[in-house]
Amino acid sequence: MVSSVALGGDVFCWTADEQTSCLVLDEYVRTGGNFIDTADVYSAWAPDHTGGESESVIGRWLKRSGCRDELVIASKVGKKPDRPGLSEESVAKAVGESLSRLGISELDLYYAHEDDLAMPIDEKAGVFSSLVDSGDIRAIGVSNFSARRLESWVQASRANAYHPPVAVQPLYNLMERGFERLERDVARAAGLAVIPYSALAGGFLSGKYRSGSRADSARTDGTSAYSVGRGPAVTAALKAIAGQQNVPIASVAIAWLRAQPTVVAPISSARRLDQLPALIAGARLVLTTAEISVLQDVSDPVPGA
Repeated sequence: MVSSVALGGDVFCWTADEQTSCLVLDEYVRTGGNFIDTADVYSAWAPDHTGGESESVIGRWLKRSGCRDELVIASKVGKKPDRPGLSEESVAKAVGESLSRLGISELDLYYAHEDDLAMPIDEKAGVFSSLVDSGDIRAIGVSNFSARRLESWVQASRANAYHPPVAVQPLYNLMERGFERLERDVARAAGLAVIPYSALAGGFLSGKYRSGSRADSARTDGTSAYSVGRGPAVTAALKAIAGQQNVPIASVAIAWLRAQPTVVAPISSARRLDQLPALIAGARLVLTTAEISVLQDVSDPVPGA
């Protein structure tokens, strides 16, 4: 059983220093959260970083907090600059390094972070299945795969009696609804838990980006495209519903995602302690059918639907 919102570790030791990261982790667990998401590539993009920094912070926090047995910890492999791809040798080394940084003996959920097109699907499925057999991981996840490749992994697992994937982590939020086009049907048919990343569209759906001003965020450049087109209408609808519900705007965006078919736990991060209450409120908020319909109507439509 996992919390209805997962805490993203992408900001740890990047836009949140170690002390702040640990305070956020403490508060998330104190309020009932138990699902922490990270990756071996976090945060290789930051100056003087090589990847693994987020896992290391979480590992030191786990040692201090002593609450490992209460948590579900997920990590990912395949995008670290010094070890890209999903070959058997690469994954075996990567999982060992992730376990060492986290200071744990087993990952609860381990994702293929992105597809390795040079590698046959059945071979990838076999590599991850072997990690379950060896006791390095408990369950398999797949992230950033096309619907066709995701379905092929599921079929390869069945055909070869491999441990199947149990979760899929797509880009999915009110501004990015392409997942609904094909991937959702595959996830539904295979019984996969959907754990969307970027639940707040890089912070855009928190309402902190205002027209004509620049937000204090490292993600601002990546979200600028959302401020045109349907973006203003989406944020206006979120603001109106948030006012009626007396909750932060971000809470409404998370609640909408939680209400979508197949979604189990959206992932969102907090680089400051004061951002966490909105995530926690979003994990508990239940929107009305009318409120969900309003957001469906104003948000980015599914291409080709």
